[in-house]
Amino acid sequence: MTRTPALQRTIVSVLAVVIAVPVLAVSPGVPQLPEPGRVSMSREDQRTLGLKAAAEVYKQMPVLPDSDPITQYVQRLGKKLVKQIPPQNSWPYEFHVVQQKEINAFALPGGPMFVNVGTITAAQNEAQLAGVMAHEMSHVYMQHSAKQSGKLLPNILSGLGQVAGAVIGGVGGAIASAGGQLGGGILSMKYSRGDEAQADAVGAIILYKADYNPMELANFFEILNKQGGSPPQFLSDHPNPGNRSAAISKEIRNWPKKQYIGASQEFKDARKRSESVKSYSSQEIADGAKTGLWAKQNMQNGSVPESFKTAVAANDTAANLSDLNFEQVKPSGEFTETRQNGFQISYPANWTSVAGQNSLTIAPKAGVGQNAIAYGVVVSTAQDAKAGSLDQVAQDLIQNLQQSNPGMRQNGSVRSIEVNGTSAREVDLESNSPVQQSGAPLPEHDRVVVMPGTNGAYSYLIFIAPERDFNALQPTYHKILDSLRVQ
Repeated sequence: MTRTPALQRTIVSVLAVVIAVPVLAVSPGVPQLPEPGRVSMSREDQRTLGLKAAAEVYKQMPVLPDSDPITQYVQRLGKKLVKQIPPQNSWPYEFHVVQQKEINAFALPGGPMFVNVGTITAAQNEAQLAGVMAHEMSHVYMQHSAKQSGKLLPNILSGLGQVAGAVIGGVGGAIASAGGQLGGGILSMKYSRGDEAQADAVGAIILYKADYNPMELANFFEILNKQGGSPPQFLSDHPNPGNRSAAISKEIRNWPKKQYIGASQEFKDARKRSESVKSYSSQEIADGAKTGLWAKQNMQNGSVPESFKTAVAANDTAANLSDLNFEQVKPSGEFTETRQNGFQISYPANWTSVAGQNSLTIAPKAGVGQNAIAYGVVVSTAQDAKAGSLDQVAQDLIQNLQQSNPGMRQNGSVRSIEVNGTSAREVDLESNSPVQQSGAPLPEHDRVVVMPGTNGAYSYLIFIAPERDFNALQPTYHKILDSLRVQ
């Protein structure tokens, strides 16, 4: 359940999807799961992709070991739901629990699923928790990620931040792995409205077959929405809770009546344990990922499955950014030039350049770790179909950066500048650096420059450094900016 922007959805759009893709049965018969359809990506490739992303979870998020009673309960509940899926269309689903306070859950291609502790404590009964899980299982069952493979799966491979709403380490990490589009939370992987409505519909069938009240999924979202404040990440990208409730109610009204599962002592016990287990905020998790904390913690407490240990342990060999100092990354006066991903740009000869998804990262080797960029520049292109001006593009980018980087703040207003005779916009942002002092992250200075690109696209650069060193790097950053040519 993903990830960001507007909560505004209309009943028309939700019902239109249900009509166009008749998932829920309207006859008096027992509803049956639809055929998931065909996709260009093989089941083996989907599974491989999901496992690669799952390995990233253990590097970037604190996960309870499978031996924990909370995880064991979630796994038992998950297996009950999996039994409702025809074996020929099922997947090797796995169920794990993330020690995160915020409400979220996500399933990866091929079956790995992660449920936040905050989701368990927010649910009022087992049916609501089962509804969240059934919804996520439905994304896997319907192969929604594979059906959008052209624009979504490269983002999964390049960083889990796009999957889980987690930050992969500093603003540089989030942007370097994102590429793509601005507006609508595209810096985070998200499904279409149709996919979300379909996952609700398929999830309702799974719940019904497992003897849970399908309306509890809608009830869960309505409860959260009534709490006020900012909605959970995965709620904000779904159809309006009231519309969802109406749509599900309409579709299940002709299903045969049955006795649903009532109160569950197992759920009560797991919920109580979840309220006392150590959990972390999204900001704490983002900061921990930058220093490799979660990879070490997950390895030490036995959370990492045997098949992932090699990949996760490799995180320990990454550059340790916490004790980095300016002398280790100081740029040389000699510059070299590169042409990659449609960019022609010059940079210090003792730094390196690496091409990513629609992006180019320029940084000193010592300034880049497994999950973060402490010093350097990210150059990328984006589409922003909703924007009518360069100012709007800048605002959309700022919004997406803040959504992808908990705790990021704007420092001052957006300024008009010129880059090689072209009108551009510039703004300064503040966040936490992976570089530390006395065990605490230093303030990070992120300068964003946005300018028109080619073929209706936009180009942007993000200059990154701890606040203490940003001024010393400004001459180098200015020279890099002046050298940029978009091909």
